This record gives sequence, C-alpha cells and structure tokens, in this order.
Amino acid sequence: MRRGQQGIALITVLLVMSLALLITAGMLRSQRLALHSSAQQIHQLQLRQLSFAGEAWGRLRLRDLLVDPQAVVAAQQAWATGTPTMGIDNGQVEVQIEDLAGRFDISALLGKEPVNKVTAQRWLRLQTLLELPPIPASAFQGLSLSDISQLRQVPGVDAQWYTHMQPWLALLGTGAALNINTAPATLLATLEGVTPDVARRLVSERGLQGYASVQDFTFTPALIGLGVNSQGLGVNSRWFRITTDVRLGARRLRLESDVARDPVTGQWHLLQRRFQAPTHSEPSR
Repeated sequence: MRRGQQGIALITVLLVMSLALLITAGMLRSQRLALHSSAQQIHQLQLRQLSFAGEAWGRLRLRDLLVDPQAVVAAQQAWATGTPTMGIDNGQVEVQIEDLAGRFDISALLGKEPVNKVTAQRWLRLQTLLELPPIPASAFQGLSLSDISQLRQVPGVDAQWYTHMQPWLALLGTGAALNINTAPATLLATLEGVTPDVARRLVSERGLQGYASVQDFTFTPALIGLGVNSQGLGVNSRWFRITTDVRLGARRLRLESDVARDPVTGQWHLLQRRFQAPTHSEPSR
C-alpha cells in the first residue's frame, strides 16, 4: 500500500514539474516575442528619426542655397548636386532633392473651364511618349484632388497607367509653370515640335545655371523654327521634394517630404510627408 502511495506521489510530483516547465516555457516564449516586438519598434523608431534628420538637412540646404525666390533654379546647381550619403553604424542615410516644377503639373487640368489647347496637347504627348493609352484632359476637368494618388478614381486610370505616370506628375496648384531648367528630356519632348533627340540635346546644353529666361530657351538654336509656345513655361520654382532613403541593417525606409516656399514671405513650409516602400524608384531622367 505504501509503495502504491509513493508511486502516486512521484507521478504527482512529475506532473507538477511538467506543468511548471510548460508554464515556464510559455513565459519564456512570450518574453522572447515581447523582446522581438520591442526590438522591431526600436528599429522602426530609429529609421523614422533618421529619415526626419535627412528631411531637416534638405530643408536647410534649400533655405541656404536658394536665397532669392526669383532666382533661376537649375538642375546642376548646388542644391541638387550636393546631396549626401551619410554612413552610420550598420547603415546609411541618403538624401536627394527634386524640383517638382520639373514635372507635369496635373493642377492645370483640374479647372472648371476646359483646359487650354497647348496644355491639353502636351498632356496627350506625355502619355504617348510613355506608350500609355491616352486619357483626355477633359476627364480631369472640375476634379478636386489633394494628392496624386486620387487620380486612381478617374475613369480609365488603371494600375498600369498610374504606375507609369505617377513619377512624371505633380500637384502644385495655381501659378505653377514647367521649369525648363529642371524638366527631364521626357517632359521637354512634350513641347511643340520637340523630338526626344532634341529634348536630350536641350538637357545636355542647358548649362550649370540653366536658361536665364524662357525667351532665351525658345531662341536656342535647337528650337529655332519648331514653334515652341512659351505658355506654361518658367525658369524657377518654389516646390521641392526631399527624398530620404534610410538603411539600418536589413531594414529600409523611404520618406518623401514635399516643401514649398511662400511667394510672399519667402518662408519654407512642409506640405506633406509620405513613407514609401523601399523598392519605390523613379524613372531615368
């Protein structure tokens, strides 16, 4: 009888120990998951802080290097060419600054009145150059957009069209003009009579400080006789995008920060921020 009781007691002890081990293992597993989650949160916070630091660097660079709001803005000036790649422990931060006036301003299509013929034809040429099914300017008339992504609600705008067009578009508002000093060849090829070859020549010949005026541009030898209309063209800008790519170990983050200078006060303001997937890329310009 005593041996039976001892056996039962031993089994009971073993069961209690097994239960204790299971509880302990569960607690350790929960702790590991909590630590892993905390580490992920810390890494994500570090990525965001580094991306904000890159944005701050870009805003200071624009403020210090584009002092005169009326000055010519060109693609080879220091604000655009001196962007850094900063090494950090187990990673790096890369900053690039883009003039958004070098893109096609979709705002020009959104008015209540029909868009002018010059702008409508340039819009169609851009889609043709990108080998996309053309959506007429009239499809956008009267729309109210706060972000380019809202173009997806327009009939005819599918995923392929949007993916190909988005890198060439900006939503700038009243008073924006295509900056001929920062516009890539694809945008210059939308101008009247300008072929892709001529557009590439214009980009290569516009110099470090760009064209001093739209008139100088239209009278450049490559454009003589082509009939380029000066409507909607300019040589400066007040809208820019600061793109910060952060790598920390195996983790990556991209922050796009759109900033603008107030035309009256000259002060710089943040318009919006967007965190993008790290695989997001711009087209060759």
